[in-house]
Amino acid sequence: MYHIRRYIVMGLIVISLCYIKFNIATTSYLDVHPFRGGSLKSETFNPLIAASVNENILTVSIDGNDYNNSIYDIFMDDNLNIMVPVNILTDSLNCSVHLYPDNTLLLEKRDEEVALSLGQNTITVNGETENVEDAMIQKNNSLYVSLEDVTSNLQYNYQWDIETNGATAYDNSGETSILPAKYDLREKGRTSTVKNQGSTGTCWAFASLAALESDLLPMEAYEYSPDHMSRRNSFTKISGDSGEYTMAMAYLLAWQGPVYEAEDPFGDGVSPEGLSPEKHIQEIQLINGKDYEKIKEAVFKYGGVETSLYSTIRSNYDSGAYYNDETYGYCYIGTEKPNHEVVIVGWDDNYSKDNFTTSVEGDGAFICQNSWGDSFGENGYFYVSYYDTNIGSHNVIYTGVEATDNYDRIYQSDLCGWVGQVGYNRSDIYAANVYTALENEYVKACGFYATGQNTTYSVYFVNNFTDTSSLNTEVKVAEGTLKNAGYYTIDFDEPKAVTGGEKYAVVIVIDTPEATNPMAVEYAGDEATADAIIDDGEGYISSNGSYWESTEQTNGCNLCLKAYSSREVQ
Repeated sequence: MYHIRRYIVMGLIVISLCYIKFNIATTSYLDVHPFRGGSLKSETFNPLIAASVNENILTVSIDGNDYNNSIYDIFMDDNLNIMVPVNILTDSLNCSVHLYPDNTLLLEKRDEEVALSLGQNTITVNGETENVEDAMIQKNNSLYVSLEDVTSNLQYNYQWDIETNGATAYDNSGETSILPAKYDLREKGRTSTVKNQGSTGTCWAFASLAALESDLLPMEAYEYSPDHMSRRNSFTKISGDSGEYTMAMAYLLAWQGPVYEAEDPFGDGVSPEGLSPEKHIQEIQLINGKDYEKIKEAVFKYGGVETSLYSTIRSNYDSGAYYNDETYGYCYIGTEKPNHEVVIVGWDDNYSKDNFTTSVEGDGAFICQNSWGDSFGENGYFYVSYYDTNIGSHNVIYTGVEATDNYDRIYQSDLCGWVGQVGYNRSDIYAANVYTALENEYVKACGFYATGQNTTYSVYFVNNFTDTSSLNTEVKVAEGTLKNAGYYTIDFDEPKAVTGGEKYAVVIVIDTPEATNPMAVEYAGDEATADAIIDDGEGYISSNGSYWESTEQTNGCNLCLKAYSSREVQ
């Protein structure tokens, strides 16, 4: 049918052109009446062309990466413009994309700012507004924009080719970086409320939740409870509530939280039992230490980045040799390890080196949100020199925050999370965790840590597990590559049905370049993890996928390999 329509459209075009030529050549000799097809209006003609385009494979190539309508909901509209879903723009255009509560979409790349409003035939570029043919629209609960309108205002070259039934857009700015020289999430409405940890050692909880809250802004403005994170986790109670970012990750990934601040206020000495998480955290990325370009890119695209530094001051009342309380500049250069967690919310490449009490080589600072109340620094914020020894040594970004109806159940045996690693002195390993289905349900995904960059993985599923020989019946359900270290939830190609009481196994094969122990595990490794429960899991590892050893019995640890299920297949 689509071939017939295409022939009809092309036939109408040919007839129209012939008519025009003939009419011009014979106007003085013949009285020729117009052919009806030659005068079709655009509202009749354009839908025919759009239908022909959409019924074929429609491809959009952006900076060499292809997206087509067989996978993504890309289409040509009746104005003959290519409409693309907003949710592919962050990756495809390598830019910052955020929707605000008033349904304004803001795209940023380098110093360019492009804003569109739902249903409005206007586009605002760097403060200047002009009319456009296509408004941002909503379709099937997703937002769509004209690819040409967006790319042409972000210094892209855009072309449509009817022969290939595809559009091409490529960045012709000549710039190698997507980042401006200065960026501040406070100016974008993407920072959470500054809080005060008081005299406690809970900076790790405050920083992780501030970063999480920032990553949900500007559309979702929530305040989560550091009190619950620091009190209702699976770690041993240690002096001063001290901890670190891996503890925050474990608490969130175990679905123990986050809970609202209003349900468990900080400072009242009480933390209620039985509170349910308000979000399910499914992905946390870790950016390599001191990779300032990637840290900035994460702030730009996602929001606040949790990090650490060494601080000689403990509250807003203290002062120290490394902090300038007039310029709010901080820089420590030395051998001390980090002892305080903060959130990077921006940067200024031109922040003067003279603003620091410490002598540094050059200008530049990260803008950081602290947890010492708004009387500290610049209303709770301060500037940390790029030359600080510890800033950016570890970097946490919460990139997968989902509603709690995404899955009905989580299967896990690693409540303390990533404590250590196991392997066979090589970059790859086979790992399997066995669980017993609590009811008839569908296992839809698994989750595990990539302990380094560019980890490749294959995921397999085993029904009716009896012993390790059952692992020979594995069926592949997913594969891919993970660019950054961190925790990832991997959806299966199709859900796998299990019956109540059935034992099943999730098997992964991972390869982490340059790693010798690539598999993350939980075990009793220090004071905080002394109470880790090891006999609640059934995990196996192998160097070749043939001979398997029990991690609980042989290594005294649990694999960090979770499974997610739902009662319904959809």
